[in-house]
Amino acid sequence: MLLSELAACVEGARILSDDPRAAENVRISGLTADSRFCSPGDAFFCLTGGKTDSHAFAGDAEGAGAAAVVCERDLPLGIPRLVVPDTRRAMGLIASAFYGRPADRLKIVGITGTNGKTTTAHMLDAILRRAGKRTALVGTLGIRYGKKQFAPELTTPDPLFLHKVFADMVTCGVEYVVAEISAHALYYHKDEGISYTACVFTNLTQDHLDFFGNMSAYKAAKMRLFDPSRCPIAVVGGDDPVGREIGKMRKKAGARTVYYGLEEPSDVFAVITSEDADGSEFMLNLSDSLCRISLPMTGRHNVYNAMAAAGTAYALGVRTEAIAGGLVGMKRVRGRLEKVARFRGADIFVDCAHTPDGLQKSLSALRPHCRGRLICLFGCGGNRDKSKRAPMGETVAKLADFSVLTSDNPRFEEPTDIIAAIEEGYRRVSDRYVVVPDRKRAIRYAVGILKKGDILLVAGKGGEDYQEIMGIKYSYNDNAVIEEVLRGL
Repeated sequence: MLLSELAACVEGARILSDDPRAAENVRISGLTADSRFCSPGDAFFCLTGGKTDSHAFAGDAEGAGAAAVVCERDLPLGIPRLVVPDTRRAMGLIASAFYGRPADRLKIVGITGTNGKTTTAHMLDAILRRAGKRTALVGTLGIRYGKKQFAPELTTPDPLFLHKVFADMVTCGVEYVVAEISAHALYYHKDEGISYTACVFTNLTQDHLDFFGNMSAYKAAKMRLFDPSRCPIAVVGGDDPVGREIGKMRKKAGARTVYYGLEEPSDVFAVITSEDADGSEFMLNLSDSLCRISLPMTGRHNVYNAMAAAGTAYALGVRTEAIAGGLVGMKRVRGRLEKVARFRGADIFVDCAHTPDGLQKSLSALRPHCRGRLICLFGCGGNRDKSKRAPMGETVAKLADFSVLTSDNPRFEEPTDIIAAIEEGYRRVSDRYVVVPDRKRAIRYAVGILKKGDILLVAGKGGEDYQEIMGIKYSYNDNAVIEEVLRGL
């Protein structure tokens, strides 16, 4: 692709070179944002706004054979510079054009919210597949379509990689893409170049304040997804104040919004008839089209997730029979309040809950089905939002009978310092806990004290297959450790 063609994708872009006419005809054979992996003929993107300003590595890219750089200011280089107002915005637009605008040939559903994105995405994927659609999933558990699967790195991948994968999805015959869209991705405009078929909002509760600083900025990033110019159909949680705010914003623009909920009047709602530790049954009303659902996932929050997925599918024209069949027949989502074992008459669940709200929902879902003690094992991630640590401790202390405080992904922090911050909140309510910093030993301890009727919730990491310590990701998975401990016992 010619550099002039890439420039045409970005408003305000200009090509700088000693020979501008020749620069316009420079052929670009690849795109990269990492100078270490730059190949001859690539366009190198200089990104700002993260921990480093990669304009400093433009010279390295030139030395590696880059044909041009995409930057926000002119640089003393011997190769053409494509200067744009915002390289992060430009990256998605250019990647889309470079790969032939594949997103335009896919029906993409974006899902955002603090909690519930992954489960809702898997539910919607199950419904669409039941309806006979060829689908792809993009999110926290990786990318999956056809027989292809990519290991997870980020909830929403880098746009250079994402649009390349979109192009392969088109080649493989994918029709629908169900994608989790994180607040960080929206803040950095990683979804530029995507026109959505529909967008889903689950909820907004405290998280990522280490990055956004306050809830207003966090909310503003989430709300970007629902701009009527990019999102023709929005499916929002009507019981959530931010969901209603999104609806009001879209109503002013005359944009279609579908509400779902259990409390406020909604287009999609449910009447729950039974719940137990293995799942729930409810009558689902989709704009007066009724179906009975037997969901193999416990917890009222999963009824909300099911309503979000069902409401989206219905808005996309999927028949009620396929919606019911998809939800009833779906497999449990890995690490999402997943029942993984039964030992000594006690049930063991693994969940990714890592916020006060997430822990509250998961523990509240399990409490009615616990005939013994409700035990929670959890920690907090290092180098992330420190303000949620004490509230997480306080939340668990109120809802669990006993807890094991342990390490999560400590990253570059000392695990005992993180746990001490959790203890501050926990001790406001209770002293019924023990500290075991090593997570494997903590699981061994928690399983070892189980008695008939108890429920153990192992929270925080969910389906993650690593534990990050001092910059190194060690192979680790809660399910595998639990299985190993049970074999030993």
